[in-house]
Amino acid sequence: MNSFEEHDYTKEKFSFGIWKKIIKLVIKRKKHLVILLLFVIGLAVLDIIYPLMNSYAIRTYFSDNPDFSTVTLFIIGYAGIALGYLITVWGFIRAAGQVEVEIGYELRGEAFRKLQELPFSYYDKTPAGWIMARLTSDSRRLAGIISWGLVDLVWGSFTMLGILVVMYIINWRLALIITALLPVLFLVSVYFRKKILNSYRKVRKINSKITASFNEGIMGNKTTKTLVIEEEQNKDFQDLCVDMKKSSIKAVLYSSLFFPSILVLSFIGIALILRVGGGYIVYARFGFEIATLYLFVSYTTQFFEPVMQVARILAELQQAQASAERILSLIETDPDIKDTPEVIEKYGTILNPKKENWETIEGEIEFQDVTFKYQTGETILENFSLKVKKGTSVALVGETGSGKTTIVNLICRFYEPVSGQILIDGKDYRKRSLGWLHDNLGYVLQTPHLFKGSILENIRYGRLGASDEEVIAAAKAVGVDDFVLDLPEGYNTEVGEGGAKISVGQRQLISFARALIADPRILVLDEATSSIDTKTEKLVQEVMLKLMEGRTTFIVAHRLSTIINADQILVIKEGKILEQGNHEELLKLRGEYYNLYKNQFINEAIEKSKY
Repeated sequence: MNSFEEHDYTKEKFSFGIWKKIIKLVIKRKKHLVILLLFVIGLAVLDIIYPLMNSYAIRTYFSDNPDFSTVTLFIIGYAGIALGYLITVWGFIRAAGQVEVEIGYELRGEAFRKLQELPFSYYDKTPAGWIMARLTSDSRRLAGIISWGLVDLVWGSFTMLGILVVMYIINWRLALIITALLPVLFLVSVYFRKKILNSYRKVRKINSKITASFNEGIMGNKTTKTLVIEEEQNKDFQDLCVDMKKSSIKAVLYSSLFFPSILVLSFIGIALILRVGGGYIVYARFGFEIATLYLFVSYTTQFFEPVMQVARILAELQQAQASAERILSLIETDPDIKDTPEVIEKYGTILNPKKENWETIEGEIEFQDVTFKYQTGETILENFSLKVKKGTSVALVGETGSGKTTIVNLICRFYEPVSGQILIDGKDYRKRSLGWLHDNLGYVLQTPHLFKGSILENIRYGRLGASDEEVIAAAKAVGVDDFVLDLPEGYNTEVGEGGAKISVGQRQLISFARALIADPRILVLDEATSSIDTKTEKLVQEVMLKLMEGRTTFIVAHRLSTIINADQILVIKEGKILEQGNHEELLKLRGEYYNLYKNQFINEAIEKSKY
């Protein structure tokens, strides 16, 4: 969808505000960050001291009048530097690795927590591939850049600053040569950084399309095979890959030119140092020595390496800014449907409920002049009113798009009315918490989702504290026991991803058992028999009757044979109640319901006659 396109997260300018938010999010792991910074600063100090030690050796031990009185101390100092390198390199690698892992953990944890709080409407409008990319590639990319980028940024900055300070202390004239090269270095870095960023921005956009194509190819594999369009799908995918290959090569080309350009500047700096410093030695000016010339040549070589690293990290930070924006857009998403502060104070949140304050639901539901429309689209319900007594069953029938599913989604508070009220037990349900309502809600879908795990575990999702005996009792009540006994591992049989290892009918029965053990006061059956065969349908109908006993039930029906026992049947058309009554009453009216039932009965009879 347009609101989640890649180009919405590719700003030209570096945004300190975004990175400030990211740093605040990950700064919770202060201990390892502090340790990392200490080791990196220690490494920068060693890089500055090392050339000074060599310069001292040249001046003291290789002059015309060498003095070896300090050689023992020098060897000890040299060994200390070697040991220091060993400790600091080991330390920053270990600390950076820990920081990377913890930042990734923190980002994924915050994002997944937010996903648990977001309403049904968010998932309705947000592509699953977009969410997956935030939790995987974006979080991993950010964790890597923040941790290892921090190493190079701090090390490079301290090393450059330290080298300049020492150079100015020893000989400010030669130090000015390096300083004069900095503007040129800056201009070269800015030029190549823009080119590299633009190239990688195009790569990211194509990569998003490739990710979406992967997701579509996996999810739609059955359709692809039944329509025999494998070749066309493969061609489209190959075209995307070719575009990404070309853009990636272009980005690599700019990157490969950038670093040699910095090297050329560094050699120009060295040449100038040798020319000017060599002149000082030849003409014996300013007391300049070979040891000092060595020190400046060494520092000049060292100075440009951190410059390259800092330029690279700044470029990578800007490249990763899109990932940062996307992660933040998820973490900071304000739910369309949320409880008021007053409700949260009394009832708690979904993740931190105050169940001791939750009232018992009786199950009386009333729509009072409810008007509703989706964010983009026409009005679905307008001034809709309906009252349902507790413990009764209401069936909703009508053509596709008439508003049946919208009505049950409003009851479940997956969406909220634009105007009007929905009362539960005489009180506006927005004055109680989402968690309170959903805890008392059972929802059986047309295509029930099973989680990866055993049959026993999937039923227990209805009430996580249920014992094995309670789970099995619920399974027996809805007929799950009949087919489980034939399985080699019984209730411990793995259902596979999404329940792929068992039939649709078996999945449906498991979902009924899950709803039964939850013991909801409000039950929604959304096309619960539309995806199963006639034989299984009869079994499911019997199960539905058991499940509906004593509960306020809403049935969205496609097969009218499943709702003839409903207390009340509503024929919905264009968001309005066209007809209302029980099965017998509506047949006597000989209206819309009568025609629907007659046509469906004839069609089913024709289908049966074929066999």
